[in-house]
Amino acid sequence: MPLHYLYLVLAVAAETIGTTALQASQQFTRVGPSLLVVVGYGLAFYLMALTLRHMPVGIVYAIWSGLGIFLIAIIGWVVFGQRLDLPAILGLLLILAGILVIHLFSNTAGH
Repeated sequence: MPLHYLYLVLAVAAETIGTTALQASQQFTRVGPSLLVVVGYGLAFYLMALTLRHMPVGIVYAIWSGLGIFLIAIIGWVVFGQRLDLPAILGLLLILAGILVIHLFSNTAGH
């Protein structure tokens, strides 16, 4: 795996952790999760910036935000008991399909 893809995967993971902590922070009333939000987002943006050295911003942001949306929806369902109806599930699958199309078929994805 090229290093810039590793940076992007780690950026998505950091953003996902930060967003999960945002829910757990209870609107920034809990210190530990609130600090994790700041660290998670800071690390996510730093790693995304490293990825931008090798990939176009539109592609990086599409993958970063798309995977983040997909993962947070799954975490919300599993960890926080948030329901997903059929249209939400179909939409998430379309997001995932779009990411796969970019990664597998686009020459601008930097692989």
